[in-house]
Amino acid sequence: MPLTYREFNSFCGSLPATTYVVQWGGAHVWKVGGKVFAIGGWERGHHPGITFKVSEIGWEILREAEGCRPAPYLASRGMKWIQSYDTGLGKRELKQYLKASHDLVAAGLSRKKRAELGL
Repeated sequence: MPLTYREFNSFCGSLPATTYVVQWGGAHVWKVGGKVFAIGGWERGHHPGITFKVSEIGWEILREAEGCRPAPYLASRGMKWIQSYDTGLGKRELKQYLKASHDLVAAGLSRKKRAELGL
């Protein structure tokens, strides 16, 4: 069963140094150091669409997996972002990918910014 938006927001808010904003037509957007790492929105069907950044390996595994697709807008611009929708990833697996997305985005911040955020 996929994450609800409530569970998604609760989990993302539990990660270090995150901020939350609603933007892009009502999407739940989570950031670390001002950079997006997860988006809840852009759903397809009745279940939430949850979008996150992935590594090269994650991209290869998920881009054609059932219930997953290259993220609208982001992937078409060459970025490695995946959207889990409908019966996509289970709760545990999705949380692992959201944590990995947070880590990927945080690692891309400057050393100074990571220090300011305690990362």
